[in-house]
Amino acid sequence: MYVFVLDKNSQPLDPTHPAKARKLLKAGRAKVFRRYPFTIIMQDLEVRNVLTFAPAPHCPRLNPIQAGSGVQNCVTHKHQLKIDPGSKTTGLAILKNNQVLWGAELTHRGSQIRDALTSRRAIRRSRRNRKTRYRKPRFLNRKRPEGWLPPSLQSRVDNTMTWVNRLTKICPITGLSQELVRFDLQKLENPEISCIQYQQGELQGYEVREYLLEKWGRQCVYCSVKDVPLEIEHIKPKSKGGSNRISNLTLACNECNQDKGNQEIEDFLSGKPNLLKRIQSKTKKPLADATAVNTTRWKLYESLQQTGLPVETGSGGLTKFNRIQRGVSKTHWLDAACVGKSTPNPLYVKTQSILSIQANGHGCRQMIQMNKYGFPRKGYKPKNPPRDWRTGDIVHVREGKNKGIRSARIKTVRAKGSFDLRVNGKVVSVSRKHIQSVFKRDGYDYKVNKSQFLSSK
Repeated sequence: MYVFVLDKNSQPLDPTHPAKARKLLKAGRAKVFRRYPFTIIMQDLEVRNVLTFAPAPHCPRLNPIQAGSGVQNCVTHKHQLKIDPGSKTTGLAILKNNQVLWGAELTHRGSQIRDALTSRRAIRRSRRNRKTRYRKPRFLNRKRPEGWLPPSLQSRVDNTMTWVNRLTKICPITGLSQELVRFDLQKLENPEISCIQYQQGELQGYEVREYLLEKWGRQCVYCSVKDVPLEIEHIKPKSKGGSNRISNLTLACNECNQDKGNQEIEDFLSGKPNLLKRIQSKTKKPLADATAVNTTRWKLYESLQQTGLPVETGSGGLTKFNRIQRGVSKTHWLDAACVGKSTPNPLYVKTQSILSIQANGHGCRQMIQMNKYGFPRKGYKPKNPPRDWRTGDIVHVREGKNKGIRSARIKTVRAKGSFDLRVNGKVVSVSRKHIQSVFKRDGYDYKVNKSQFLSSK
């Protein structure tokens, strides 16, 4: 994973190789600016031929994108930030020409927000019914603003925009790419997806197959086998009046497809009534994940346009087509690298690790804790936590019996000064005098993972 670089005036420069970043830090020419994503800031003015392969001082600059006024003889190049939005995980990738320099996978917390709101609503209604039955419900008088989204969906847009804004401040990004249309079914009657934009030509097969793979869990619907070639199967055979509608299509392995032939599904699964009932109930059931993506895609697109950068869009079928043509494996961040028509061919992946980002929120805002009935706890007096320490901070243990623990998160902050750290699934108690702050909490959890990007051909 390449390291982001800022000049002395906090202006972004081209990302550099980790080996070069270590040399700069060891020589005292740079300091750590941010831990996640790892960013260094230069301490001197002369950075030519250290960060990038810049031309000699007498040569003209290759690009009008200039670094800060305090840096001499430095050239920055165009970088493209590509985004693959998802209901649970969003892929991020930064490309420089035909090289993938940085990748990340952002995991959303929409389901947690939905469950928390559902629980809060149940407690609130139960309390109102017991104590204030004479009051009229207030929610009948409220008006939602234009463009309102449920909090569980709005959080997906906010998380993505948070990282777009962060990356544009530490990397010279000149353009954005977004997968705007996830499923695009050309000239097919499809009651499950509306308001779609069509792509012409050979992308049709990629769109249909990608939708079916997502809907049926990437496995044979009859025998549940995985990691084998799957064929598109007509639930009601075409010889008996079946159509090419998406609701009549599923996926099956070659053996099951041949065994079924042109039989009706009721006859083929006569000895498996539970499986038959599950398939019939799922045929016309739309994808909840696809619904979330379709609901938030235009909101995200409008938010990206407000950054002032040119925004490129592409369909989900085009992303898969690009990925297969370039021979890269299917992951969220590599899908992001293949978004849009601007994807170069060949595509070189220069990073062997990615940043896994988990959205955790910013903690509970309740001043007084509630009991299981939704009422304030009696006798509860919140104590002020120690100054400059919060739950979720990342620290190093520099002294004491647990000396040597690195990058541990604070699980519990106590006023007495004894903190609990979460280390490899275990809880370790240390004194606040023995720890050193590394990264203040910002609502996200981080982990650097090794990535496999073997060719899919």
